[in-house]
Amino acid sequence: MDASLLIIIAVGLFVVFAIIQYNKLVRLNVQVDEAFAQIEVQLKRRADLIPNLVETVKGYASHEREALEKVVQARAASTTASTLPAVAAADGMLTNALRGLLAVAEAYPDLKASTNFLQLQEELSTTENKVSFSRQFYNDSVRTLNVSVKTIPTSFFVGLAKVGEREFYEVEDPTIRNAPNVKF
Repeated sequence: MDASLLIIIAVGLFVVFAIIQYNKLVRLNVQVDEAFAQIEVQLKRRADLIPNLVETVKGYASHEREALEKVVQARAASTTASTLPAVAAADGMLTNALRGLLAVAEAYPDLKASTNFLQLQEELSTTENKVSFSRQFYNDSVRTLNVSVKTIPTSFFVGLAKVGEREFYEVEDPTIRNAPNVKF
């Protein structure tokens, strides 16, 4: 083999290697976007359950206006949030408001026995589990992307792929980090 053939092979191998690294970064970035979209889907599902839950509670505990209003306001904030920090903050606020509403429901035995309320409670519990899983999947995806962005050899291709580190999904208030307990 002559030197020019070796140079062509080396350049070809480098190009293939660069394409592989570029595609890896793009794939990881898309995975993070998809994971965030799944969080938003689950939060939307939860927000869609809230009007029915509020109406059911209102029928039994109409004088608990403050708890009901907090849930309605938190739901409104959660449906308009779009950035990661805003979504996380709205998610935390809604979780806290739901926790308060469900605590109010404790004082109403007829409400706790309502078939409609029990069904909504079960749907909310299932949705909370899905929200939690979606957050975890998002953070796992962000960790994988961030490790690739920071480590060699992938880090050499970050500028080319126009990919950077992403923020983790974190709930600011430690008292609302856990999903509300919806069991009675």
